[in-house]
Amino acid sequence: MGKLQIKKQDVWIDMTPMSDVMVLLLTFFMLTSTFVKNEPVKVNQPSSISEIKVPEKNVLNITVDKTGKVFMSMDNQNDMLSLIQGMNETASLGLTTKEMKKFQADPMWGVPLSSLKGYLGLPQQEMTKVITGAEAGIPLDSINGGKSEFQQWISEALKVNEDVKLAIKSDSDTPYKNVKKLMSELQSMNQNRYYLITSLKTGEDK
Repeated sequence: MGKLQIKKQDVWIDMTPMSDVMVLLLTFFMLTSTFVKNEPVKVNQPSSISEIKVPEKNVLNITVDKTGKVFMSMDNQNDMLSLIQGMNETASLGLTTKEMKKFQADPMWGVPLSSLKGYLGLPQQEMTKVITGAEAGIPLDSINGGKSEFQQWISEALKVNEDVKLAIKSDSDTPYKNVKKLMSELQSMNQNRYYLITSLKTGEDK
């Protein structure tokens, strides 16, 4: 008896639905993702075992570099624009609409208020040089016994968005006295809740 011959057929898979799904997923992630700005001031965060996550939205980041200079950034650009508009009015900065728009797009700010207008009038490359230079940093010293410039920024940010969360990110080499002074500034404003951003320790570090 002869063997039954099974006719061989080529297997053909329609990849069109998979391509459609991939395009939809890519579009979804592009529209819902928050792109991280390239911050000019980098810090090497200390390690800890804490696994508490910092919120992804409505965060005012306070960065302290290794020399103790303070910088700020916000994730919401609409809040950034409202913030600088408020500061322009309360601190009489004399900023133009173009300069405030430039502040809105800036990934990080950190110069004294007296230098802010001149800073925003510079080309982007020059702005990066200034903010990483020796004269940069938001002053923590009080003005005539009142609020410091740092406290003015915090107060205005809370006016713009009362739900904003404060997050402090300092370098592992930052002197403790500088971080303590910053925390004291917040405590004097009754701002006792904030996040401390650290790097999670690995098993080898513990």
